[in-house]
Amino acid sequence: MHKPPPAPPDLGTLKGRGTAWAIVHRYNRQPSESFDDGWGTLEQAASEEQVPVATQIIEERVKSILASNDSPDISFDLSINPYRGCEHGCIYCFARPTHSYLNMSPGLDFETRIIAKVNAAQRLREAFASRSYEPALLNIGSATDAYQPIERKLGITRSVIELLAECKHPFSLVTKSSGVERDLDLIAPMAAERLAAVYVSVTSLDAGLSRILEPRAASPQRRLRTIETLARAGVPVGVSVSPVIPFINEPELEHILEAAAAAGARSAFSVVLRLPWEVNPLFQQWLEQHFPERAGRVMARVREMRGGKDYDAKFGSRMKGEGVWAQLLHQRFTKACARLGLNKTRTELDLTLFRKPRLAPTSGQGELF
Repeated sequence: MHKPPPAPPDLGTLKGRGTAWAIVHRYNRQPSESFDDGWGTLEQAASEEQVPVATQIIEERVKSILASNDSPDISFDLSINPYRGCEHGCIYCFARPTHSYLNMSPGLDFETRIIAKVNAAQRLREAFASRSYEPALLNIGSATDAYQPIERKLGITRSVIELLAECKHPFSLVTKSSGVERDLDLIAPMAAERLAAVYVSVTSLDAGLSRILEPRAASPQRRLRTIETLARAGVPVGVSVSPVIPFINEPELEHILEAAAAAGARSAFSVVLRLPWEVNPLFQQWLEQHFPERAGRVMARVREMRGGKDYDAKFGSRMKGEGVWAQLLHQRFTKACARLGLNKTRTELDLTLFRKPRLAPTSGQGELF
């Protein structure tokens, strides 16, 4: 395992991208870093206009699509992520390090080289048809957004929800995209049978902050309109105020909850900033670039919540932190939710309506039964 290199000097920004840093991942055995050759090449590179990086979609036929959850901090049992990597480019995304497994950078590659699991619905059909499968709480988009821009063209998420509707299998979904509205024709009827719930992530109400924090996600006001649209359609909708970043979006906590409740949200949850593996140097470089006057205070507070570390993956505290400041955050969140009527009742999805799908014949012989 190798320590990531320091960020190159004067890294600059790429329009519409969370980071311009193609950070070396932790499995790379030959890390490289910028080197001044004496001819002023570093200064020249920094002064040159950054060329936009196009998004590359890589189609993949996966062997399985359901992932089991073994974390006691998460309320669902199974998850489906139709895509690996995410074009939204959220600098804080805890899923960035997963691109290391693909020998790609958790930095720029994570948001520009997207893996599309084109046979997701077929693999899900096979899993549901298995004799051993029993319905369980299932979440879509727990790691990367199922409604990122390429979904408009590929429709992988929609094909998954079509199968869930066919089988009457309940699911929850987390997104920061208005693209979920496209599938209301499927989601609303399922919600009426207690088979669907949607959570919209609203990290900030400040459009300027959102633009640099999560550059290709929907604007804050557009997300609030999505909450309103879902609620009017009868879909149980909640808001995720995550991650909470000290001194960056943390002062907005109550205001975000108020705006979401006014739009029709019934529930809310919140997670403090997590900085696993390569996310740590990526986030700190972003912090120094955009908020240099606050960077030291932000990281001091993060470490206070993590027992003096930049990150602690310990179950029970990794999502909420520990210590006095984490407790104060929890109190603020709880009191605001109580005042706004959020989380008064829990959305219980119905697992009893599930019916197994039929599989298409795999050979020229028809099905016998």
